[in-house]
Parts: sequence; structure tokens; C-alpha cells
Amino acid sequence: MAAFPWHARSRNYVSESEVCKLESVPLDFGDYHPLKPITVTESKTKKMNRKGSTSSTSSSSSSSVMDPLSSVLDGTDPLSLFAAAADPVTPTAAMDSTRKKRDKDDSSAVGSDFEPWSSKRGEILARYTTTEKLSINLYMGSEKAKPTTTGSAVSEKVRTRLEELDDLEEGSQKELLNLTQQDYMNRIEELNQSLKDAWSSDQKVKALKIVIQCSKLLSDTTVIQFYPSKFVLITDILDTFGKLVYERILSMCVDNRVSLPDNFSPESVNDTAKETCLNWFFKIASIRELIPRFYVEAAILKCNKFLSKTGISECLPRLTSMIRGTGDPLVAVYARAYLCRVGMEVAPQLKESLNKNFFDFLLTFKQIHGDTVQNQLVVQGVEIPLYLTLYSPAIDWILQCIAYRAPEVLLTEMMERCKKLGNNALLLNSVMSAFRAEFIAARSMDFIGMIKECDESGFPKHLLFRSLGLNLALADPPENDRLQILNEAWKVITKLKNPQDYINCAEVWVEYTCRHFTKREVNTVLADVIKHMTPDRAFEDAYPQLQSIIQKVITYIYDFSLLFSVEKFLPCLDMFQKESVRVEVCKCIMESFIKHQQESTKDPVILNALLHICKTMHDSVNALTLEDEKRMLAALINGFIKMVSFGRDFEQQLSFYVEARSMFCNLEPVLVQLIHACVAFCFITIPSLSSIFTRLNLYLHSGQVALANQCLSQADAFFKAAVSLVPEVPKMISVDGKMRPSDAFLLEFLCNFFSTLLVVPDHPEQGVLFLVRGLLNVIQDYTWEDNSDDKVRIYTNVLHLLSAMTQEAYIYHVDKVDSNDTLYGGDSKFLAEINKLCETVIAQILDHLKTLGKEETLKRQSQLALCFFNTILAHGDLRNNKLNQLSVNLWNLAQKHGFADTKTMVKTLEYIKRQSKQPEMSHFTELAHRLPLQSRT
Repeated sequence: MAAFPWHARSRNYVSESEVCKLESVPLDFGDYHPLKPITVTESKTKKMNRKGSTSSTSSSSSSSVMDPLSSVLDGTDPLSLFAAAADPVTPTAAMDSTRKKRDKDDSSAVGSDFEPWSSKRGEILARYTTTEKLSINLYMGSEKAKPTTTGSAVSEKVRTRLEELDDLEEGSQKELLNLTQQDYMNRIEELNQSLKDAWSSDQKVKALKIVIQCSKLLSDTTVIQFYPSKFVLITDILDTFGKLVYERILSMCVDNRVSLPDNFSPESVNDTAKETCLNWFFKIASIRELIPRFYVEAAILKCNKFLSKTGISECLPRLTSMIRGTGDPLVAVYARAYLCRVGMEVAPQLKESLNKNFFDFLLTFKQIHGDTVQNQLVVQGVEIPLYLTLYSPAIDWILQCIAYRAPEVLLTEMMERCKKLGNNALLLNSVMSAFRAEFIAARSMDFIGMIKECDESGFPKHLLFRSLGLNLALADPPENDRLQILNEAWKVITKLKNPQDYINCAEVWVEYTCRHFTKREVNTVLADVIKHMTPDRAFEDAYPQLQSIIQKVITYIYDFSLLFSVEKFLPCLDMFQKESVRVEVCKCIMESFIKHQQESTKDPVILNALLHICKTMHDSVNALTLEDEKRMLAALINGFIKMVSFGRDFEQQLSFYVEARSMFCNLEPVLVQLIHACVAFCFITIPSLSSIFTRLNLYLHSGQVALANQCLSQADAFFKAAVSLVPEVPKMISVDGKMRPSDAFLLEFLCNFFSTLLVVPDHPEQGVLFLVRGLLNVIQDYTWEDNSDDKVRIYTNVLHLLSAMTQEAYIYHVDKVDSNDTLYGGDSKFLAEINKLCETVIAQILDHLKTLGKEETLKRQSQLALCFFNTILAHGDLRNNKLNQLSVNLWNLAQKHGFADTKTMVKTLEYIKRQSKQPEMSHFTELAHRLPLQSRT
């Protein structure tokens, strides 16, 4: 095969750069700026249909300043338009939906800032449990034969229904005894499902009987510590029943397939629906026992909307008064809680009724300490402190409903009532939990006075101080009172003997201390924490609270020179003996440092402390550590290393890097960071890394850094090391835990390497282009995949490099480094060596193209031929006849078997024709005539 001599075309990079620049368009920046808000003219079309008139269309346009995103997404996003086009009813439906939502928002006084009952449900079920056996009555259905009625005697029908209701109270039920808590909960769920099944099968009376039976369970306090959880389970069934009844009556109001709006009036309800609604209330009124009658009527309270505008407002006071007939104060308070729950859902604006409900409870509060209750507690073996905690969910909920968006004067009234009741701790705690933190914080000293006067036998004072501290974490008390508040609270907290009680309170008050005081007070508090939690290793049971304390300290003290001057901060970390917890705490500290440290540091206190913390994280790495965890730890340690700077004191900087390298040897990303930071580590540390491409890139990067610092011999050594490492690249490598072919990664690396070799000057003792020749030999000997063309793609890139090397002035240089264009000055022998290399490379490319002549590889042949053609077009001097003919042959080969992309070929030919119009490219005109476009047919 005849050799093809390479003739690179001469390049004027400056003029080419000017030609390739985008055309500049003058802009009047007085009228336009890319960050200036866009003025959008919005056109609105309104259709108005009026009785007795034809529909008219009016349009209005308004010019307003809007941001681009708002204007794009203001109801005209693509999905909305698509939906509108797909369904012509959608616009009307969307308007109705919007109107309903607006009406609902306007009529409801409850917003998203009101914590719903559903969020409290799980906590109550988890907290109030029992190991004692429970009992339950299951409805078994009526065993009586139903009397047949002739005619349509309404009185007979009513009498029959009342008899059915009486069946439940006459023994049509089965009592299950000795149930575990889980069995009990399963039975309740069965009753809930039975209710739904009875309703869906149109057995409405049976459904009512199930609800009555469940409601009766709320009068049973035989296992008193389980009562709050029982209340949650039973009221779930009541809520289901209330929803079913309401939706049933609402469905009866549909007229001509149009349902009632959310804010309907009783006048729009038809007579059939009203009669059905009244029938339900009459059925419930016939229930004999107070508790089930109250709960079932409260469950369907919302149905009063169908009968009268004032129905709900009239029923709430009556239901509130009904609760007065309940003798057991625990049963009564939960009944009041349920009434508040329903009331907030259906009529949140009727706060007076809710307030009356709570004040009724206060009047009967002394019952808790009466003989009846005390005797019951003795029988069940329940202590008064435990008994009082049973009231908390109910009282907290009632007060939450009352305090929601209430004026500050209501808190004053509540405090006065608490004082009249002897500053009962249970009530005081609920008041502090319910009202806005700003209101509580403003009266902190008043609350402290009330707490001090509380009787501690029933409800511990430290819980009251904890509740006060939670409020002070959200709102600031008067400045003059802050120190006194801390002193009063800590007097109580520090006397606590139980470590769990102590840490639960201390955790809250640490935040208050950090918010308002100096490191002196913070140090005192931390010292007290260590003192209480160290004996008997009490800290082992309090890791969550201790973690919270550390997090709060670093949240408020993020100046690390100040933080580490807090004497007891680091000893606090020593309490985290469990490795997983200790590492999490260290991660939090490092995240805070990276987030808040704005300037580099050389403070020895900070460096020693953070090196210790980073060492703790590093030493937690083992064979079982996940890759994601390793990456996170390495990122945190690297963030620290980057922030350390000793300025011009290179000895200190080197000493720090040496210490860091010895400490963090198990995390490769940290070693990589240290290699980037310190060239002295390159030769020693790079070979120890496991990832071969990390090593290759680091050798290349180190060589570039050495070159930029005029360290030519060191640069040569790095580049030689990279060349010698290429043969070790395996065929498959692990990428994100999956095995991938390495060809693409090797191709990318070699292209970067070639770009660097352009400016590397030849060594005076090594011969011309010794690094390029060495790399070509390695590429030639490397075992490539049989179906891979990467070797040829690399060779085309080598041609780019060699063509750039023949230019009088290279396209780029390294400052203060003379490249070969300066060293050789266009010497003919140097250019001849380059041309010999080019001939060898071209021969290799053409040989490979011949091997692709088989039918199954013709498409690859076409692609490579066009790629080689483009290389010649960009870098070759096509005034040379042999090179010109070679380009024509490659053009024809690319199209020969119909695999060439027609659009690409057309665009390439158009480019050649455009280039031919330039004076120095006139020979492209003849070339364009010799390049035919062949159709695939």
C-alpha cells in the first residue's frame, strides 16, 4: 500500500477566531437588561350571560410588571392547555372548583396553622397502653322475628324500628372477655368494618346499633389507663358514621344532576332530604343512655345544616349542657374534647360554645380529687400522677381549639381561672401548650410564680418548666427578665435526681441559654449536664437528647474559635460512647463548620479539635461501610482541609498535610484532595490509590501543575508515569457499583493528554517528540476490543495534535515555558519527523478501514471514513494532490453502501462550498465538484 504523506495546512488562529465569533448586535441597555422584569400585556376575555340578553364578550388588557415564571405559569402552562383542549367541560369545572375552594376558605376559620386531631392520634395510641385484660360487647344481630305489616301504617313502622333499637339493650349482643390490647383493637376494627358493610347493604338501623354499642364503651373505665386510646378508636367509628349519614343526605339533595354547593342554605334542601335528616335525629333522641345519645348526636352535628341556619349554634350549647350529667370526670372531659373536635370542623366560628364547654369543665374539676375517683384509683391500683396524665390529651385539645387565633386577653382570663383553682399543674401545663408562644413568653415571670405555687404531688414541676422552655425557644421574653427566668428554671432542673427527667428539661433550656446568653452561661449549663449524665453511664439512655443539645449549641454558636473556647463543649462529646451516634454528632459539627466558616483558618485550637473530630469519622469506616457514607465523610473532611491555610508559612502547611495524610489514609477522595493540595505527595500517594483512572488523571494534573510552575523535569516524570500506566487499564471498570467498559474513559483521558502534550517541550537528551512516540507505542500494543473503533478515533486525535505541532505559533502556551514551536523554530528536520509519524498513523487508520469491509461492519466503516474525512478537511492541506484524492476516496467510501446520513453529508458539502469563498480556500471549489451526493437507493 502506498504511503500517504501528510501535509498540514497553515493556520492563523487569531484570524480564524475572529471569523468564528458571533456577530455582535448593538443593544440599547436603557431599554433592555437581562435581569430587568418583563412587562407583560395580559388580555382577558369574559363571557357574561344575563337573563333576557344574548351572551356578550368583553375583553380588557392590562399592562403590569410580572416576573417571567409567573407569566408563563399563570393558567397557561402546556398541561393546562392540553387538558382544556381534551375536555371542553374543564374550564367550567375548574371555575366551579375554584369558586368552591374560595367559598370554603372564606367560611372556614381554621387554617393550615391549626394542628389537626389526626396528627395526635398515633401519639395517644402509642403512649396510653395496658397489659391488663379488656372486655367488649359485640353486636350479634336481632334474633326476634320481625312482625309483618299490612297496609301503610306509619305508626307500626316507627314502632318496629324502635323495637329493633331496643333489641340491642335487651341482650342481642355478646360479651368478649380477657382480650389483650391488640385483640381489643382488632375487634374495634371489625366493628368499624361491620358498620361500613351494614351501611353499604342498606341496613341503616344495624349501622346505628353498632355505633350505639361502640359509644357505650366510652362509659366504661374499668381499665382506666387505656381510656385515652379507647377514645381514639371509638371516635374513629363515630367519625365514619357521621360522614356516612351526611353524605347520604347530601346525595338526596341532587337535583337534575347538580349537587348542592359547599355553602348551601337550608332553603335549597328538598323536603325528602330534610325528612330523612329529621328521622335520624329522632332515632338518636330515642336512645335511652346519655353517653351513646350524646356521642351519636355529636357525630352527625354537621347534618343540622340541612334543617336550619342556626341548627348547629343551637345544638352546641345543648350538647355542652348534656355533658354535665356525666358523673365520671375523665369520661366527661373526653366527651367535651369530642364536642370541641366536631365543633371546630363544622362551626369553628362559634368559639363562645367552645369556651363555655371548657369553663364547665373547670367548674367540675374538683371532682378529680373527690372520694369516688380516689376509691376507683385504689381499686385499679393507679397513682394520682399517672391518673392526671390521662387528662392531658383531652385538655390539651380543648385548649388548642379555644386558643386558636384567640386574643391575648383570653390567656389572662385563663391564668386567673387557674389561680382560682390553686394553680393546678395539669391545667397550667395545658394552657402553656395551647396558647401562642409570644403570649406565654411575655408573661414568663407570671407563669414562673404560678409554677412555684403549684402542688407538685400530682404533676411534677419540672414538666411545667419544660413546657415553659418550649415556648421560650419560639419567642423571646422581656430582656430584663431573661437571666432571672434562667436562674429560676435551672434551680428546679439541677435538683432533679432522675437522669431522664433531668435531660428532658435540660435539652429544652439549653436552647434558651444559647439564644440569650454568652459562652460563660452556656459552659455552666454544659458542665451541669455532664455532672448529671456521667454517673452510672446515664448518658447511654439519653443519646437523642444529648445530640439535640449539641445541635442547638452549634446552631447558635457557629464561630468555631468561640465554640471551642467553651471549655465543656469537647468533654460533652466524650459522652457519645456509641460509635454510630458519635459519628453522627461529628458530621453535624463538620457540616456547621463548612457552612459557616467563611475564611480560611490556622487557629491551632480549631485545627486540633476538628482534626480529632475528622479522625473519629474516618476511623468509623470499615468493610461494611456503604459507598455513599464514605463519600459523605470524605466530602466533610475535604471541606475542612480546604479551609486550612497558613499563608506563606509553607513548613506549617506541609506539616498539616503530612498529618492529614497519615490520619485519613482509608478514604481515597481525601488522599486525592491532599495530592491536589501538595505536589510532594504525588509520587508517593498516587500509586497507592485503587482507581486506575483516578491515578491517570492525577498524574496528568500533577504534570500540568509542574509545567505551570516551570518544573519541567518533574512534569516529564509525571507524564512518563501516565504513559507507563495506560497498558494496565482493564477492559472493565466499576462505575457506581456496576461494571462498565473502560474504552470511553480511556479515550477521554488520552484526548486530554494529547492537548497537554502540545505545549510540553522536548527533553534535550530524549529525542524528538519522545513522549508522543512513547504514547503511540502504548496505544499500538494495547489490546482493544474486537468490535471497537476507539483505537482509530484516538489516531485521528493524534493527527489533530501533530497538525497543531507543525504550526509556526501554537494555539496556546504555558506562561514562561518555551514549547517546541519556539525551541525548533519550524526546523525542517522537526517537521519531517512529524510527517513520518503522520504517515504511520494514516496507514494504521486505512488498514483498520479495510478490515471493516465485511457486511456486518459496513456501517462502522462509513462512520469512520466520514470522521477521517473531516479530520483531513479541518487539518490537512488539500492543495496536495494525494491528500486531496484521499479525501475524495473517503467521501465515496462513506456513501458507498448507503449507511451515510444524508443530512450530515449535505451539511458537510455546504460547509465546503462556504469555505471555498475565502481567498485562501479557493481550492475547495474544485474539491466540492469532486464530491458527489449519492442517494441511498
